[in-house]
Amino acid sequence: MNVIEDIHPQSPMVATIGFFDGVHLGHRFLINQVKAAAAQTGWQSSIITFPVHPRQVIQSEFQPQLLSSPEEKIELLAATGIDNCILLPFTRELSMLTAREFMQLLYIRYNVRMLVIGYDHRFGHNRTETFEDYCRYGKELGIHIMQATAYTQEQDKVSSSAIRRALQTGDIRTATKFLGYPYFLEGTVVDGYKVGRKIGFPTANLQVDFPNKLIPSVGVYAVWVSVGGKQWKGMLNIGHRPTLNNGTNLSIEVHILDFEGDIYRQKMRIEFIDFLRPETKFSSVDELIEQMKKDKEATIRVLD
Repeated sequence: MNVIEDIHPQSPMVATIGFFDGVHLGHRFLINQVKAAAAQTGWQSSIITFPVHPRQVIQSEFQPQLLSSPEEKIELLAATGIDNCILLPFTRELSMLTAREFMQLLYIRYNVRMLVIGYDHRFGHNRTETFEDYCRYGKELGIHIMQATAYTQEQDKVSSSAIRRALQTGDIRTATKFLGYPYFLEGTVVDGYKVGRKIGFPTANLQVDFPNKLIPSVGVYAVWVSVGGKQWKGMLNIGHRPTLNNGTNLSIEVHILDFEGDIYRQKMRIEFIDFLRPETKFSSVDELIEQMKKDKEATIRVLD
């Protein structure tokens, strides 16, 4: 996949536009339609997306919770087999363009000859124009407009918003079903409270690399842990460690099963497989240890 970050003369393109957060099954269904149209015309297939969430440009205080970092999104898009990913910087000037002006920019700058529009997608200043308007502008500019078929899964609308809601309520199975892959966090192993090793459950504390990455609901999860080029079973706790009175800081710590070694400052990836239970304040550390033993058994059952 070619990543295009500037004006770059190309052969004619079949393109679609979107933020593509998470590159979920709905996105991939749309991308497959772009690829099919490109195969029919002999043109290049392209994704036009934005490195930064548009609302962050328009509302500087907006802090999105995203399913993928810019780097992760490019990696996920590359796996779809699309020819090009155009990273179009979103600016205030760009946000003021009408739909027709935006389409003209795509035609002149990137040689877009066919635009595949998501079934509910709107663009242009204030996003007031309709699909019929896009078709009319397309005829004037020399861009063929094609409306994509909607993707649903068992009558459920698959969207980035639906996936975020699922993750925020611990519904990992729905998130995985809509994404088409396990949701993951990537980051660096950092210093923690070092209490886990004293109670027989040493943990690695993850500091997530991308500050706007969505952190799933507080609770205990069965996860796969990738570190040092190998994959391990793990039980992950996201929360405030109420039994140990560690204050209000949110921690992301994973006990890696059957693992020994120093991984401090190493890169780590955690893939969420299932939600085991909410975070609970226990009456004693012994009660916490007994629950963690049960969590370990549940983790093994889920991952085996």
